[in-house]
Parts: sequence; C-alpha cells; structure tokens
Amino acid sequence: MRAWKSLAVVLLASAAAVAQTAPVAPVTQAPVSFDKAAMDTTVNPCEDFYQYACGTWRKTHPIPADKSRYGRFDELLEYNVNVLHEILEEVSKKKDRNELEQKVGDFYSACMDEKTVDALGAKPLQAEFDRIGKITNKQQLLDVMAHLRTRGIPTGFNFAVGPDLHDATMNIADVDQGGISLGDRDYYISDKGKHPETRSKYLEHVQKMFELLGEKPEQAAADAKAVMGVETKFAEAYMDRVARRDPRNHDHKMKTAELAQLAPAIDFQAYFNTVGIAKFDQVNVSNPEYIKKFNGYIDSISIQDWKTYLRWKVLRASAMLLSKPFVEESFRFNGQYLSGQKELEARWKRCSRLTDQNLGEALGPLYVAKAFPPDAKKRMDVLVKAVSKSMGDDIQTLEWMSAETKKAADAKLAKFTQKIGYPEKWKDYSSVKITGNALVENVRNSAAFEVRRNYNKVNKPVDKKEWSMTPPTVNAYYSSSHNNINFPAGILQPPFFSNSIDDSVNYGAIGVVIGHEITHGFDDQGRKFDGDGNLRDWWGPKDGPEFEKRAECIANQYGNFVAVSDPAGDVKLNGKLTLGENTADNGGLKIAYMALMEQLGADAEKPIDGFTPAQRFFIGFAQVWCENVTDQRARELALIDPHSPGKYRTIGTVQNSPEFRTAFNCKAGQPMAPENVCKVW
Repeated sequence: MRAWKSLAVVLLASAAAVAQTAPVAPVTQAPVSFDKAAMDTTVNPCEDFYQYACGTWRKTHPIPADKSRYGRFDELLEYNVNVLHEILEEVSKKKDRNELEQKVGDFYSACMDEKTVDALGAKPLQAEFDRIGKITNKQQLLDVMAHLRTRGIPTGFNFAVGPDLHDATMNIADVDQGGISLGDRDYYISDKGKHPETRSKYLEHVQKMFELLGEKPEQAAADAKAVMGVETKFAEAYMDRVARRDPRNHDHKMKTAELAQLAPAIDFQAYFNTVGIAKFDQVNVSNPEYIKKFNGYIDSISIQDWKTYLRWKVLRASAMLLSKPFVEESFRFNGQYLSGQKELEARWKRCSRLTDQNLGEALGPLYVAKAFPPDAKKRMDVLVKAVSKSMGDDIQTLEWMSAETKKAADAKLAKFTQKIGYPEKWKDYSSVKITGNALVENVRNSAAFEVRRNYNKVNKPVDKKEWSMTPPTVNAYYSSSHNNINFPAGILQPPFFSNSIDDSVNYGAIGVVIGHEITHGFDDQGRKFDGDGNLRDWWGPKDGPEFEKRAECIANQYGNFVAVSDPAGDVKLNGKLTLGENTADNGGLKIAYMALMEQLGADAEKPIDGFTPAQRFFIGFAQVWCENVTDQRARELALIDPHSPGKYRTIGTVQNSPEFRTAFNCKAGQPMAPENVCKVW
C-alpha cells in the first residue's frame, strides 16, 4: 500500500501552557489552486521550472518555527486542522450530543486538559511498568510483549493481519521485523554521515527520559545503554528498505507449526492466545531471517535488559501524552534535533490531529458535512474515469511491451476500483471507552480497538471497501492487494482540487494525483500483482527486463539529485528507494495530460489569464509541491522517505515530459529539456 505523500508523526504538545479551553481560531482561508503571485516569472521556465512556478511563494513563506517543512501541502493541512478544531470545540461544549460527538468531544477535551495531564506526570504508565517489573522468565516476557501489542505498543517483532499475497480475497496473519525506535536501521549500524552523532544524541535522550521517571543519572545512563544494545541487535537483523520494496522478499507463507520450528524459543501459540486472535493454521513470515535471530535474542539478552527495553517502549509510545517535562524532552530530540523544528505547535492543533488519528471515522462524518459537498464527489468521479481511460490508451502506445502483456495490463486496469471522499460504512466505535479526563487511557483504548479489529479479520474475507486513511487526511494511496485507488476528502480541496477552477488546473493537480495512484499499479512494486491483487508474474518473458531497464533510468536520474548540500559530502536521494513514487509521478503526469487534452478538444489552445491550458496544467502540477524544508528534515527524509522532495518531484518529472517542452517552447539541452530522458509509462 502506497501513500501519495508521507506525513509527519503527530507530536502532541505545547511549549508553553495553553488554556484548558482555547478560544476558537477562525478557519483559515483555503489555499488557492492556481496562484500567479507564487510564481517567479523572472526565471525562464525551461531553466528552472520549480523556481518559475514556486519561487515567490518559497520566498514569502519561510518555514514557521513550529514546522520542519512547510509547503502548499502544509497550507492545506493547516486549513483542515482549523476545520477540525472548529468542529471539536463545538462538540466538546455541546450539551445534547450523540454517541460519536461524545467520544470525539471528550477525547479532545482530555487532550486539551493540560492541567490534569501535568498533574499526573508519568502515573498513567505505572500499571504497565508494574507488569513489566514482575517479569522473571522468558514466558512472562512474551506474555507482556503480547499484552503491550494489544494496547497498540509493538515490541520486538510486529504481528498483524492483512490480505494473503497469493489469495487477496482472504486475510492471513503476518509476523514481521520490528522493535527499533529510530526511523531506520542505518541509524544504528552505519557510520556514514551524521549517524554516529545521532546514536550519541539518542543515548542522551533515552537517559534523560529515564531520569524524568526518577532514576539517578548513573542508572539512567546504564538503562539507555541497554536500550541501545537491544535495538542495535534488532537493527542488525532488519531487511533494508530497498529490499523490502520487492514484495517477493517478504513472501514466506508457512504452517504455524513451521513457524514454531523456525523460532523454538518463542512460544508463538501462547503469544497468539494472549493477544486474543482466533485459531489459524497458516501465517506469512515477512522476514524469516529476523525471526530466526530474534529467537536467539530471547535467551542471549538478559531478562533485566529486556525489562528495561520494554519500559522504554511504553515510555516512548506515550511520552507526548504526558506532562510538560516529558513532552519537552521528546520534542528536543525528535523535533529539534532530528527534524530541525524550532518550536512545538499549539496544543489545540495537536489535539485536533490526535483526535482524527484515534477516532477518525467518528470525526470524519462531521468533517465531510462541513468540507466535502456531493458535487465535488461527482466531479472527482469524472476525473478518475477520464484519467483511467488515458492509462488504457497509453498502454497501447508502448513500443516495448508485447501484445500479450498489453492485454494483461488492460485486464488489470479494468479491475481497478476507486473510493472517493469517505467510507460507505463507518466504523462502529460503541465499544471504545472515552472519557474527558484520561488522555493516555483514551489513546490506549482506541489503539486496542484497532488491534482487535485487525485481529478479528484473520481467516475472513478481505473487505475492499475499508479505508486505510481518515476522511480529513491530506493524502491518497493505491493498494496492490485491493487493486484500488483511494482519495480522502481531505486532499480534495485547493490547491489539489477545486470545484470552481478550470479543468487545466484540476487535471494538473488532482488529475496527476489520480494518474500517480493508477501508475502505482504498474510501478516496480505494483506490477508484480495482478488485477485480483495477487502476487503473480503476468508479464511476458521479454517485457519484464524491458520494464526494469526503463525503471533503472528513473532510479539513476533521481539518484543524482542532491537533497542536502554538505561540505562533508552531499546527501543524494536514494533512487532505488524512491523509484516507485518517481515512476508514479512521471506516469501520472503523462496520463493526466492526455486526459486533459481529450477533454478540451478544440479549446486546447484557448488561453486563460495569459497562459495556455497546457501551461496552466504544468503550473498547477508544480504548485502543489512548493515547499521549504530544514536541512535536518531533508537529511532524515532522504534516508527514510520513498518520496522525492517537492523540488525534484517537479523538476525530475517535467525533464522527462515532451509535452512540457512543447508547452513552454523549451530547446533541447536546456536544464528542463535534457538530451537523455527516462520513460516507463
């Protein structure tokens, strides 16, 4: 499953005390879909199209102190969080509330009640600390790990339920690598760049957090070292991000008896019983080598170190829900050091987003009623249909693909489905206990609800109508196993989509998003699944190598883009990690443009406000990616994010577009019109 744009982990906090009930801020004006004021027209678009489309915007929109990255994407995020805030302030005070309004209102109120949160300190974690403290043997260790998993705190390895790679109609249990706290294994095992410094800062951070629990500095330092030792062992056994991009590398279906043989030191059946999942006979093990090594860790890591590690995972998972000292220390490392963020956002923003994250389909109907009218959904249906047709037309023009494989590609495309705006059926939250004065417990209860929902799917048919994102989310995604494209209402706002803007801009913005998600079905990952969502090679013997050759061109092109200039050595993008997203950007741009031209017909040359429809299309595309980012955040994203930065999502894509060259009369050899270009779809 792929998201259009990775979003930052929500940090819940405020640098200074915030009133229990903040005054309602006015909902900010929605971003503009086509913004001439954002452009720097002193620049030749054929020399630097990103500067041409975004130069003035980037100059007049420096990164706010409470952000590590700020772009048009974030403008929409800010608009949506204001909408959510207005809704939540209203329902939190409303006297005559229905059940959903009570839950979201009380969740938000408990989050905003900073006075109570500060008075409690770390007391909400004490029950889990006591449970961990009683561990004396490895069976008790595994029981506690299973218990924490049911509360939404995975430790050591991940266990979840999802579609069977070879029978996408049915759900299967999956055991996978897990357990590290830093964002990537390289932070632990690589000596490149700033990784050694990050490890040192992480040790300091973990020590400080233990000190806040009341430990003396010497004990806290020893505990931090123990945590680092345990997590480093895990990281050494991790499969790297690029290898995990190939679904065949985590396709290891086996009997549960075989899993027991793979890791005899782990009583998996007892673990499954403790988490409360129904009996099953088959399981997929995404990384067998990790589970083999983890089996050894059960005995080689001391019980005391295990207990220290589990305490850390409980503390880290809840740190931003605790009192001010924990919040500030967590932000100091995760926000300031890792991302370059100067200040914490206002608490009301974090509480609004946290409510959406935990009760998204309870809050979702209220958001949809306010922000997503039925006529917008109808227009999106038309756009999806048009861009899908262009993908089919594009497939037929590919000179490198055989007739038989084109037929199979058409068959897959014909089975695509889409979900737009919000679910047909909302989740039932009636079993989730939410009160207005227990923030940590509310979060754990909502997490436990989601874990139960997930585990209840084992051995049951896949529900392809289920969503993986909440309605207010500014994002979109393609699911390989469902073979569907999904667009929450949150992204169907300006600058991505407007019901009042011309088609040229809408096709350049949301149209390219649609094309991007469709192309994911045919990128280096998606192409390995058939139209039913099964992992199956449907390519002819010569077609696969031809695809790989063209994909390698994309990987090499983007792998030479510099994310962070550094005298000690530039940080470049990982062309293989970002290959799927870059392929989708390139394909999405092409088929969205094809759809627009077919839509316009005889009006394809009719100018609007001084720009041709083709020019408006490309400017509309580029302007959704206007952004500024700190060096720290850019460095972090280059390591972990499968998406390229906004600058290169724009430049890399238009460099490969002959339609762009025509639209702006670029000459061969100019920076935006290089001699050698890449083309997959």
